[in-house]
Amino acid sequence: MTSYTKTASNAFLVDTNVLVYVYDPRDGVKQERALLVVDRLIASRRAVVSVQCLSEFFRVVTQRLPERMTGQEALTRVRRLARVCHVLDLTAAIVVEGCHGASEHGLAIWDALIWAVAKLNQVPCVLTEDAEHGRVVEGVRFLNPFAAAFDLGLLVAEI
Repeated sequence: MTSYTKTASNAFLVDTNVLVYVYDPRDGVKQERALLVVDRLIASRRAVVSVQCLSEFFRVVTQRLPERMTGQEALTRVRRLARVCHVLDLTAAIVVEGCHGASEHGLAIWDALIWAVAKLNQVPCVLTEDAEHGRVVEGVRFLNPFAAAFDLGLLVAEI
């Protein structure tokens, strides 16, 4: 894992769908945007993923893409993500908080777990296309990096 030098207040939790678009050629515009977003966050050491995102990424790229990766190719990419991103674990407290998010805020459980990881680790933003752009749930803002309203300037490394 890379050394994590930025504070959580500068970090972005990158959801699985953004990571997958880097390797999904079906939508060239989304693929280009995902590459830009992920590269900028990694370069600035502000990329955060949960262990859930890593396992979901492996499953999707080996089973759901039209040009599937081999298990070994996907493993190589998961290892790289684990090395260059700050990886947050799922815990019992996160699962309980995720259930709260699903129950109280209408989030799908998998999205609620991502939200809970961000909330309990004080990561203020989740980059995903699975939530309304700009929605804030108990202090965590969902941003869709593919939305026209998304400001790439948010990803510029601080000096």
